[in-house]
Amino acid sequence: MAFIQAMVGAYEKRGMDPHQALQKAQIAPSLLKQAQARVTALQMEWMSEAAMRELDDEALGWFRRRLPWGSYGMLVRASLTAPSLGVALARWCRHHNLLTDDIRLNLSTSNGLAHIELHETHDLQALREFCTVSVLRNALGVACWLTDSRIPLAATQLHFAPPPHINSYRVLFDGPSQFNTAHSQLSFDAGYLQLPVRRDEAALQRMLQRALLLTVRPYRRDRLLVEKVRQTLAEHPEHSRNADDLAAWLNLSTRTLHRQLKEEGASLQQLKDSVRRDLASDLLLRSKRPIKQIAAEVGFHNEKSFMRAFKGWTGVTADAFRIGQGHPSMDDGTSAI
Repeated sequence: MAFIQAMVGAYEKRGMDPHQALQKAQIAPSLLKQAQARVTALQMEWMSEAAMRELDDEALGWFRRRLPWGSYGMLVRASLTAPSLGVALARWCRHHNLLTDDIRLNLSTSNGLAHIELHETHDLQALREFCTVSVLRNALGVACWLTDSRIPLAATQLHFAPPPHINSYRVLFDGPSQFNTAHSQLSFDAGYLQLPVRRDEAALQRMLQRALLLTVRPYRRDRLLVEKVRQTLAEHPEHSRNADDLAAWLNLSTRTLHRQLKEEGASLQQLKDSVRRDLASDLLLRSKRPIKQIAAEVGFHNEKSFMRAFKGWTGVTADAFRIGQGHPSMDDGTSAI
């Protein structure tokens, strides 16, 4: 919850209301006062994306200057043509240093280990932990994605005292974590720096649709089950009528499907709602279809149930969303999903 509290602090600093972002992430405002409360990985992803878009700041208030939406995608694109991970990470650090002078990133090697170093140029104070964890996890996620390899950490050093939620660091960073160090850094086998970059522009475009996965969840060589379920729900609704049909399509038992989704911080109902919300939002903005027709297309038996669900998802009615967010641009109702 400390990271959600930090995002809410960014809203307060800008004189903005975080209510809609909290609602999208299904986080009750009362939980903000509970220091030991937890959120799922999916809730963290939802909240982060909503906050980054509403604040137009991918740094979420860490730095004195905002990093507008798309900044981190630009960093990855600049590294995409590198021949090896070592060159890609060196570029990533160098270009990140051009975006902000609040921290300095550096890639170094010693004793067979590679280090992604983070040095503060001034005291980040209350934002130090959130900034450090987010930047280092993003750097590691990008490194794993570029090489399509899960890179295990040899050590994590952190330039702040152990927080009350220290047990969470076993999830945030694998390997041993050390606190109160001179600066923060991630260390891993330097051999990974020789791996070739395996991604191209097309892969980057697909990744950017859910780029926060690289920061929020540990990278796995295979696509996360959450992503497979989302894709199936969106592209093969005929196999998604119930959990049994979906599990059979994915070659899993129903019990395994529910268990693995729970381990990844999600539930089947959450994912169904997320896919229906995205499809409904897209149809509202990109078509002139009547709301009753959109309700049926996203799986609701009547317009009233859809209207109630959509307001619960977004905090506004479907009519207000269509008017306030944009204007229909296509007459044939073609969906982007």
